[in-house]
Amino acid sequence: MRSLAVSFLVIALAGGAAASPAPDISIAPKPRPDGVALVLTQSQTSNIAFARWIDRFRQRARAAGIRESVLDQAFRGVRYNTDVITRDRNQSEFTKQIWDYLDSAASQTRVRNGKAALNENRRLLERIEARYEVEAEVVVAVWGLESAYGAYRGTTPIIEALATLAFDGRRGRFFEAQLIAALKIIQSGDVRPRDMQGSWAGAMGHTQFIPTSYLEYAVDFTGDGKRDIWSDNPADALASTAAYLARFGWTKGQPWGVEVRLPRGFDFGLTGERIKKSPRDWAAMGVRDTSGRIVPNHGRASILLPAGAQGAAFMIFDNFHVIERYNTADAYVIGVGHLSDRIAGAGPIRAGWPRDDRNLRFAEKKEMQQLLTKRGFDTDGVDGIIGPNTIAAIRRFQSSLGLIPDGYASFDILKRLR
Repeated sequence: MRSLAVSFLVIALAGGAAASPAPDISIAPKPRPDGVALVLTQSQTSNIAFARWIDRFRQRARAAGIRESVLDQAFRGVRYNTDVITRDRNQSEFTKQIWDYLDSAASQTRVRNGKAALNENRRLLERIEARYEVEAEVVVAVWGLESAYGAYRGTTPIIEALATLAFDGRRGRFFEAQLIAALKIIQSGDVRPRDMQGSWAGAMGHTQFIPTSYLEYAVDFTGDGKRDIWSDNPADALASTAAYLARFGWTKGQPWGVEVRLPRGFDFGLTGERIKKSPRDWAAMGVRDTSGRIVPNHGRASILLPAGAQGAAFMIFDNFHVIERYNTADAYVIGVGHLSDRIAGAGPIRAGWPRDDRNLRFAEKKEMQQLLTKRGFDTDGVDGIIGPNTIAAIRRFQSSLGLIPDGYASFDILKRLR
């Protein structure tokens, strides 16, 4: 397990897990739930406070270099957006298990649509690959997960959404920084306020850049003087994604990972991203690909078990960590990598998954840590984060019961501890 850094491009919703992949096809916005009526009543008061907050914010924005004319244009008609707050506060405590996530991320529909998107934009993607040395299939896979190949880019006004979230205060400092960045984008002339639309959480365009990442990494690939990631033409958005991955060290020709089989008696203490060995060294321990062959030498690699010993195993390379800069969740990285492989013609993941298991709530993770420590398997604190110390404690507990010591924080382990 690694420490979770802030995602640069995609806000990981629901407690740091991978955000759900965009739908396979475009869907109409869902009606607001019945409970929103109470929020709307509260918003009558919130609108007054929101207007006052905007007045104070404008001073901070001017100090950051935003012109008064841009502020007037950007905030014309902006109101406290109750739908944004409802979505922010009603995020499910549960996140998808990795197998459920991958069922959607690399569904037959998404793979088929990905191949079609690759063929339709082949000349563009070839030029992008030639310039940034990031495979076209990888760029298309990011596009597929983020917006279903442009079909689901989001229609929420970004200035209104970010202002609402900054005012609300739960992550006020972060969203205010995004709001300032969004205003700088408007001031640069890249997009008009009414055309700056995206997700309720502020991610924009075909590949869902947040404003600060847009300022740092977006590119004008078409040469028209604008970095237009919002238009129906995906060129700037796809090139910006490739430029981003290249900036963080993408190695063309290196896989993100390879599904492998572990030998009987494998030392599960060697799994995890902290331990790196050459494919030949892993092969000496009996690790092979799913066809029984030695994995080619693509550089030093780790063995990742995203669902413990009962799920698939992957030998992951440096490119895994480059995708990780887009979103830190393992499920997302594997989703992008596996979808890109499928678009390129590879088959599905061969191993099964422990589909009778479920994710733990945050409170249950803390309970697991408390019970482990109480039984003498110290987790070095109770914080609800399944990090290296908790994984080591789970392994010791599993060994004490004669179980495979894979360190996986399953619901079954919690039940055994209870």
